Amino acid sequence: MKRLIFTAILSITLYGAFAQNKPADSTKTGNDSTKSKSFKLSVGYDDDNDHRSQKDTTPSNRAYPKFSFGLTFSRFDLGLATLVDNGSFTLSPQNEFLRYRSWKTSNVGFDLVQMGVRFNPNFKIYLSGGFDWTLIRLREDITILPNQPVLTYRRDNIDYSKNRFSSSYLRIPLSFDFRTNENSEGKRAHIVFGPDAGLLLGGRVKQISKENGKQKFDDDYHFAKVRYGGFVRFGYGDMGIFAKYYFNDMFENSPAQKGLKNLSFGFTFGF
Repeated sequence: MKRLIFTAILSITLYGAFAQNKPADSTKTGNDSTKSKSFKLSVGYDDDNDHRSQKDTTPSNRAYPKFSFGLTFSRFDLGLATLVDNGSFTLSPQNEFLRYRSWKTSNVGFDLVQMGVRFNPNFKIYLSGGFDWTLIRLREDITILPNQPVLTYRRDNIDYSKNRFSSSYLRIPLSFDFRTNENSEGKRAHIVFGPDAGLLLGGRVKQISKENGKQKFDDDYHFAKVRYGGFVRFGYGDMGIFAKYYFNDMFENSPAQKGLKNLSFGFTFGF
């Protein structure tokens, strides 16, 4: 996961660096004049020719709606994850084994593909796909056991320096994006919200201790195979904040965890 986060941050840095470099608008040799197409690489998904020149105002370029589809690296979320136990931020007795370190329990995600329709310069609907991780840093010296009929743990006589319980999902959000006009700096304010669905890719327990070194155990750990919820993002330029809440339980076929849900919030990069 550290490598993934580093790769994502490096990608954002490279995107920002390349976005500042544009080729010349035209080259001339003798009587021949050839116009080169401008190229802009930026964080987010620029699909509606907002950066066309003022002379380029033909009806075909201004017509709406505009459809788009393509690869992207957008909406990189980096924040904190919180467990909500039947409406409370305090875990019930049957879930106390999931006590976690709040500042080390995180949510990471980003989108890689997107298709959408822009209805006017200020409103767009798009469906995207990407990946999302919830990384719970457990306080207790326990091992959550794989291949059990319900979510089950074993208490260990080991002092774990790291005991992380995580899930990974394919995320498929549907976004309603409202944005302002560009200001003098070429930036906009955004508010984006909508439903968010996820398909479970897997669960993992990762432990580090002096006794056993580094260990990893993969299983579904009764995480919900399909999760659904909603999200909201507020941003200016390429940066903002996000919140995500999932309406169904984090775990399925495990009655003791009924009503345990997931809330995440933090910073997002790349609108």
